[in-house]
Amino acid sequence: MQKTAHGEPVSCLKVSSKSSPASVAGAIAGMIKDGLPVEMQAVGAGAVNQAVKAIAISRGFLSPVGIEVACIPSFADIVIDGEYRTAIHFSIEAHRLHGVVDDPASETPEDDR
Repeated sequence: MQKTAHGEPVSCLKVSSKSSPASVAGAIAGMIKDGLPVEMQAVGAGAVNQAVKAIAISRGFLSPVGIEVACIPSFADIVIDGEYRTAIHFSIEAHRLHGVVDDPASETPEDDR
């Protein structure tokens, strides 16, 4: 099992063709806001489709608070019910956007400058 730099195990979100992209996006956004690494795994075209949609939706959740996400896909060989399968593994990284204020109330209107 992979470990973070602090030694904690990395949890991997498993996405299926029946997964709700909005629910998976919420999980991605929540983990990123909590400072946790996000790893996701999908087997099959339908599951990969749902995973990619979830990543796109999570960008909409995170960009207003100044967080941009990037995705690094790779192949992973896994065993399901004794059968070897190839999964698509997504590593999702978060980056702070420069010049974005997290608290809109702290912004000074241009007229008050």
